[in-house]
Amino acid sequence: MGYGNRVVNRNRGVPKQMLPEQGFSSRELVAWIEEEVRESLRVKQALLQECAETLAAICAALAERLERGGKLLLFGNGGSAADAQHIAAEFVGRYRCERAAIPAMALTANSSTLTAVANDYGYDEVFARQVAAFGTKNDAAIGISTSGNSPNVLRGISAARERGMLTIGFTGGVGGSLQSAVDLCLAVPSAATSHIQECHILAGHIVSGYCERVLTEQAAQAAGKG
Repeated sequence: MGYGNRVVNRNRGVPKQMLPEQGFSSRELVAWIEEEVRESLRVKQALLQECAETLAAICAALAERLERGGKLLLFGNGGSAADAQHIAAEFVGRYRCERAAIPAMALTANSSTLTAVANDYGYDEVFARQVAAFGTKNDAAIGISTSGNSPNVLRGISAARERGMLTIGFTGGVGGSLQSAVDLCLAVPSAATSHIQECHILAGHIVSGYCERVLTEQAAQAAGKG
């Protein structure tokens, strides 16, 4: 947040020499910003080089489920919960073009369900219980965990597999336990949570954009035949 020429930055990881009480330097701040942006771009370039084929497979597999009338369930914790809701909104609302709503639901948004299940069954079950309620064999689930080791995400994926759902993981680094628990896994090549999350939302936009395109073309073809 800026106040005139003075910047107050409470972010963790900011070098001490940049804090206002230490004697703020705009040159140092600009250098730090440039470093952060370059690292973000480096991780995205690595994502492109190492994960493009995996992301293409995720796009194709998810679109196929949605074409058959399935729906998408998404879940994660913290920032990954926000990503789940953001991605679901791209499907239900629209990404880039006017079209029919695409069924997608984040299992992180109903506070009554989350707290009831956590209270009665434990926090590890908050997503698995909802997958059991809403998931069918025609559906898909995206579990989001930057570490790949969130117990409730793994339990949610396990519940999805039990129902014959397509299971997709969004994670980072070497993928953690999520890597081997899902049908398809996007593991962002980075150990930094912030950059992993940036790539997750980029991947979510790519996936929603592709599915939107496929389903819009399918609808147009159906209308033409009618």
